[in-house]
Amino acid sequence: MARLVAFQQNQLSFPPLASSLSDFTGTRFQTHIQLKRKTWQPKGSFYVSASTNKKVLIMGGTRFIGVFLSRLLVKQGHQVTLFTRGKAPITQQLPGESDTDFADFSSKILHLKGDRKDYDFVKSSLSAQGFDVVYDINGREAEEVEPIIDALPNLEQFIYCSSAGVYLKSDILPHAEIDAVDPKSRHKGKLETESLLQSKDVNWTSIRPVYIYGPLNYNPVEEWFFHRLKAGRPIPIPGSGIQITQLGHVKDLATAFVNVLGNDKASKQIFNISGDKYVTFDGLAKACAKAGGFPEPEIIHYNPKDFDFGKKKPFPFRDQHFFASVEKAKSVLGLEPDFGLVEGLTDSYNLDFGRGTFRKEPDFSTDDIILGKSLVSV
Repeated sequence: MARLVAFQQNQLSFPPLASSLSDFTGTRFQTHIQLKRKTWQPKGSFYVSASTNKKVLIMGGTRFIGVFLSRLLVKQGHQVTLFTRGKAPITQQLPGESDTDFADFSSKILHLKGDRKDYDFVKSSLSAQGFDVVYDINGREAEEVEPIIDALPNLEQFIYCSSAGVYLKSDILPHAEIDAVDPKSRHKGKLETESLLQSKDVNWTSIRPVYIYGPLNYNPVEEWFFHRLKAGRPIPIPGSGIQITQLGHVKDLATAFVNVLGNDKASKQIFNISGDKYVTFDGLAKACAKAGGFPEPEIIHYNPKDFDFGKKKPFPFRDQHFFASVEKAKSVLGLEPDFGLVEGLTDSYNLDFGRGTFRKEPDFSTDDIILGKSLVSV
């Protein structure tokens, strides 16, 4: 029988982090202090009353999106279980999170240990526990989702994290939810999952983020720029640098996920979620510099076709215009991003990279190929 465990704070050990919110008066995790535009709280229609408590399962939840989503759900009174392989701590205290808030969260979060690709275990354990709502944060293939739906015939809502990467490349932008999709994209598994959900007798909602950024980001988005800015190196950007892209803060995304819970307007709907501003590659480099308090960077433009980088990726973004409309989420759900781009990048820097924490060590080897010389990394 699968075991559900409530993790107490004293059962886990973590690296020392801020014990008080006073160190980060600009963060959204100061949930017990009322500060205008400086408190990360669900606002208005984003609030889910404790009287509508749900038994919620999050597939994943310990790396990035789920860390912020689970805190919102627990704060609002839902019983939250994380389904993971147990390779990472179920809870970790976040910079800017008080000891009291962390202890409260840790005492309430539950854990179901297993491999989601062990479909027999998924069916037996989920049917035994029963859940009202499933958030699938890390699902990549449709075959990973079908056992979950089969195990929960009384499921009230399945909320899926898809990707704006499913859209077919187009000269007409921004991408809207009704636009053509690419069945051959590297996100085709997510597209097939959306098709599966549409074919099942289940109340579903699919969220399509563009590029996600923020504290704990395991994809080298803002971190790629911060490494180069800290080292005082030029920033190599492909092409003209005027390619337009779009980023959305992870805390805004978590709020959107909560907002669709139990929302009739979100039933069997797809929503793009991201920031409401677009930015060029050059503009993003400058925004990252401003967020981290660095001088405006030297930007080097290059033609990727002039170089052989092997299997290494010299730039963390698609070398193309790539952005999506969030008007449907605004008009239907009333969603408004809480973070502007520089403000959000500042939040990410202050609570993560600026504290000396990051997911990947810097690798300037492709930069050196572009620059045509070897530089000593700092």
